[in-house]
Amino acid sequence: MSALPVQRRTGGAARRPVLLASLIAAVAALALLSVSIGAYDIPVPDVLASVGHRLGIGGRPLDRVGESVLWDVRMPRVVLALLVGASLGCAGALTQGVFGNPLAEPAVIGVSPGAAVGAVVAIAFDVHVFGTWTVTVLAFLTGLATVALVYALARSGGRTEVVTLILTGIAVNAFAMALIGLAIFFADNAQITQITFWQLGSLSQATWPKVLAVLPCAAAGLMVAPLYARRLDLLALGERPARHLGVDVERLRLVLVLVIALLTAAAVAVAGVIGFVGLVVPHLLRMAAGPGHRFLLPASAAGGAALLLAADLFARTAAQPAELPLGVLTALIGSPFFFWLLRRTRDRQGGWA
Repeated sequence: MSALPVQRRTGGAARRPVLLASLIAAVAALALLSVSIGAYDIPVPDVLASVGHRLGIGGRPLDRVGESVLWDVRMPRVVLALLVGASLGCAGALTQGVFGNPLAEPAVIGVSPGAAVGAVVAIAFDVHVFGTWTVTVLAFLTGLATVALVYALARSGGRTEVVTLILTGIAVNAFAMALIGLAIFFADNAQITQITFWQLGSLSQATWPKVLAVLPCAAAGLMVAPLYARRLDLLALGERPARHLGVDVERLRLVLVLVIALLTAAAVAVAGVIGFVGLVVPHLLRMAAGPGHRFLLPASAAGGAALLLAADLFARTAAQPAELPLGVLTALIGSPFFFWLLRRTRDRQGGWA
């Protein structure tokens, strides 16, 4: 795998404001379409009128069914898609910056498989220690615990190395997958079905309480990440040059691994495993406008939100009344892209040696 490119591409910096504004506009347009389109269509002017009425700036309420569909079903789902997509996109950009590798994503440090272990164990062994929130809470806690385990195992002599972190993450991922397989072995057919649908990823169970559950973690991570943009740019020069320029590399890596874990564990806990968003979005933006993290972090959050809004809209409207698994859609898009990325990088580098 190659290191992140340090030199900015010609014209990339000039495109950044336009690209970021375009992404934000795309998020707003997709959010509006998502709350409007569905089995019960609500025209966009009616959506705007209802939103204006709720905000006290004019407009009018819809009929009873329309208000219920808009505010109890569509709105929480759209807001959850925004938070989950932004969290996964930003976490992906941070992971690639911390590991200095454009092919890294949050699963490298075990957070997604770790969260899956908590959810699968809760379902397979019928655990209800947190009531209806058991699956979500255990997924979040085990995701964070897995990252802590990976970091602790990779740390030696007060230092962690990127290669050791990656290899430790691979080993812990394999162990997590074995635990998931063991839990499935003891599950009955109904539980296996429930586990399968959770692992495929979905926003169909979105509610306002789930939005409020993920909001603090997503907001904290998204606000903290840009504060480290300059230090990530210096880290892209290499660990030794970054240290000479005043960056505490070890502390930076620890803080950002925690931020990545917080963002990803919260997203996976409420939406299941949704892969490739954290890989595809930052890399596309890096190719379009260069590797500067002051642009890349907020743009990846906006790009992740736009991608997940579009995928969720397609998932629930393409095969009505059935709903396609969200994780399957992102994998269908991400897998061919990842293959193209590998071929492109290999051709440019002249091989992987």
